[in-house]
Parts: sequence; C-alpha cells; structure tokens
Amino acid sequence: MDKLRIEKIKLITSMCIFGTIGIFVRYIPLPSSVIAFARGLVGMLFLLAVVFIKKTEISVEDIKRNLLWLILSGTCLGMNWILLFESYRFTSVATSTLCYYLAPIIVILVSPLILKEKLTIRKGICTVVALSGMVLVSGVLQTGMPEINEIKGILFGLGAAVLYACIMLINKKIQDISAYDKTIVQLGISAAVILPYCLLTEDVAALPFSGKVLFMLLFVGILHTGVTYFLYFGSMGHLKGQTVAIISYVDPVVAVLISVFVLREGMDIWGIIGAVLILGAALVSELKS
Repeated sequence: MDKLRIEKIKLITSMCIFGTIGIFVRYIPLPSSVIAFARGLVGMLFLLAVVFIKKTEISVEDIKRNLLWLILSGTCLGMNWILLFESYRFTSVATSTLCYYLAPIIVILVSPLILKEKLTIRKGICTVVALSGMVLVSGVLQTGMPEINEIKGILFGLGAAVLYACIMLINKKIQDISAYDKTIVQLGISAAVILPYCLLTEDVAALPFSGKVLFMLLFVGILHTGVTYFLYFGSMGHLKGQTVAIISYVDPVVAVLISVFVLREGMDIWGIIGAVLILGAALVSELKS
C-alpha cells in the first residue's frame, strides 16, 4: 500500500473516531465542564508522551511568539467543548453535530469584516443553502416551535459553532509553529481555563467518580483527543488541503449515522434533507473552485 493511501486511511480513521464522541459523552454522568476539562488534560498529556517518545523538541520560541493567539484559541476550544457536550444532553447527537458544522458558514459571514475577504456568489449561495438546511433540521416547518429542551440543545450547538468559527479565524493568525506544539498548548490552556470554572460551578467532591466513569473519561481523553489529533496532524502534512477538507466531513456523517441507527434518535425525511444541505453547503464553501 502506498504512503499516500496510508495517510488517507489515518485521516479517515481520525474522523470516524471524532464522529463517535457523542455516544460516549451522552453516557458519562458528569457535567459537561468536567468532561471537557478531562478531555483537554488527558489529550495534552497523551500528545506530550507522543512527542517524548518520538524525541521531537517542543519549540518554546515558537510558542512564545504565538502565545496570545494560543491562549485565545485554547480558551475558545475549552468553552466550545462545554457547549457542544451540553447540546448532546438536550437534543439528538445528529442535530448537535449539524448545528456545530455551521461553523464554516459563520466564518464566511464574518470574513469580509474581520479578514477583509470578498464574499463570493458561490459562498453566498452556500450560506443561504446551509441556513435553509438548519431550518429543516430544527423541525420548525414541520411541527412548529420545538420543545424548550430541543431549543436549548440547538442554541448550545450554535454557540459551539460560533466558538469553533472563532478558533478557525484565530488559527489563521498562528504562524510558524508545528501542529503538535500548537495543539499541546491549546489543549493545556483549555484545561487550565475550564478548571476554575469547574471548581466554582460544581461540587466536585460530590460527583460520581466511579471506576467506570474514570475509565470513560480516560477513553475520551486518549482516543477522542490524543489519538485522533495524533492521526489527524500526522496525516494532514502529507495530504492536499482540499483532500483534508473533503475527508473532514466523514466526522459529521458518522455522528449522524450513529445518532439515527445506534442511539435510535429519529430523523424524518426533512431532517435528512436539511443534513445534506448543511454538510453539502459547508463542504462546497471550503473547496476551491
């Protein structure tokens, strides 16, 4: 098997793993902030171990030069996880994921103001199509206003999308630093930001930290953060940006399939059409002409 195919398999594997995180978070009986903290901490420690084993040096100079943007992106990353995990608790994994993948559309809308990029006709059409898909997924046209919990889940998912869009924009400012250095610092900062929030808002001593719960936290931190980032960054350096953009949409597709067929969270024909519109528009918006 040639090296390029191996790298594609690694990237697809990482996306498939990313797509399954909802099913694990759904069954961890802990607050979203605690799960997010554990994910950041364990993921950072895992990647530090990988760097140590590979005998790769961490560039302190590169980190110092980008420190402000790393702090901002790490903070957004931690809060993004909290909102996404909260969304899982109030609505289906499919709806949460589809709300989350509106992030590229949000970037399109704010890019003319922040990055001074021109809003092309193609990207304008993609925006309208994606927002139309979101209306279908929400169920407003079929059944009227959704229940309060469903609305909460959608709002949390959209909040996570806004923060993910912020991360995408901030990462454009981070220059000349290795992907591993950047991710290790971002994960560490996300954990450092979330920790005081957990201590202030949760009675940590009263939380049910059983052996099973601790195992699931380690599992999510190692597999869904450490291993996936290792595979993701290890492969993307060998693949074209457009290839990475296309394969990245394996993640939401897997999440939607798991929501429908594993968690048995129903999705009618209009929801399916909405999902296709959102993912298709977001994907097309990221590709070159």
